[in-house]
Amino acid sequence: MTEKKNFAQMPDERGYFGDYGGQVVPPFLKEVMDQINTAYEEIRKTDDFQNELAMLYADYVGRPSPIYYARRLSEKLGGAQIYLKREDLNHTGAHKINHCLGEALLAKYMGKTKVLAETGAGQHGVALATACALVDIPCEIYMGQVDIEKEAPNVTKMKILGCNIVPVTQGAATLKEAVDSAFEAYLQDPENMFYAIGSVVGPHPFPKMVRDFQSVVGTEARAQFMERLNKLPDHVAACVGGGSNAIGIFSAFLDDDVNLVGVEPAGEGLDKPGRHAATLTLGKPGVLHGMETYVISDEDGEAGQVQSVASGLDYPGIGPQHSYLKDIGRVDYQNATDVECLEAFMTLSRTEGIIPALESSHAVAWAMRVAPTLAKDQHILVNLSGRGDKDVDYVAERLGL
Repeated sequence: MTEKKNFAQMPDERGYFGDYGGQVVPPFLKEVMDQINTAYEEIRKTDDFQNELAMLYADYVGRPSPIYYARRLSEKLGGAQIYLKREDLNHTGAHKINHCLGEALLAKYMGKTKVLAETGAGQHGVALATACALVDIPCEIYMGQVDIEKEAPNVTKMKILGCNIVPVTQGAATLKEAVDSAFEAYLQDPENMFYAIGSVVGPHPFPKMVRDFQSVVGTEARAQFMERLNKLPDHVAACVGGGSNAIGIFSAFLDDDVNLVGVEPAGEGLDKPGRHAATLTLGKPGVLHGMETYVISDEDGEAGQVQSVASGLDYPGIGPQHSYLKDIGRVDYQNATDVECLEAFMTLSRTEGIIPALESSHAVAWAMRVAPTLAKDQHILVNLSGRGDKDVDYVAERLGL
């Protein structure tokens, strides 16, 4: 296995993880990105920043989030024992608050006057609106019209928190278009605005920064599993869209003899172009949103149409570190369909009384598929990256409940 020092030293000074990452942006924007990187490297090492972030993680977010033994689900499936890292219990209901607090604090320390971002399922939007309210910085969120209609509870929360929501109607009107629109708005005044990217995507230093803030998930989970079971999990699984929750938990296990599994959205089927978002399964290396990474492209080489029942995974790209981890074979990237996702959503709800986010349900679906094939002394740790409050109306309508 690749030595740990290789992972720890990534990205390189140009923002690359192997062949992926970088800053594929105009020269004036590269200068702004470099300024953010310099400020991040300086500010994050200060006691004031570290102490404030640690205090907020503990007293505001409620960290550490627990790991939970899903006994009834494990017994129902037979085979491996399933544990959940309960990021759904965080304030705002998902892992997104981990990096949103870090980014909002960084914007405050840099003297920025406005924070803007994109959101798909709304979890990043809610978390960022929450963090901006806390640090008293205006917040503007770009969200596809399709997702606005699908994720109404999160839209309402963002409005209550004082966030300005900008509907995006062009194209498929989902996450990719929201990113495009937010980035265009950011280009109008990058000196005074801070673009709080919602995943481990975009130009350097954002994949690095978001990974660093999310690494708290993996650090906690590894220590908790060792303390509880005196061993590491045999398998660690997480859903993958842009890839922030996955890289957050994977980061602590990269040098261990642990099978890491990223679960992409197969949507309505891998055989249906435009109706899935399995970027690492069927995509190819390309350029998207300022980075070199795997991309699902159309015949003209542009980012192609994608679809997932989970709005937060509805993205034709992937974080560059995931592209690297795929190429070297360190992470096994699997997928789950919309049907499997909905089945996992309902099964976890009715066996454990835990309603998961549709995004997280993809990882649960993989665990449900694989657990019966493994021995009972095997352990699967699933990163339950968010709760499903935002999804219940959609699921009820979809399933006729």
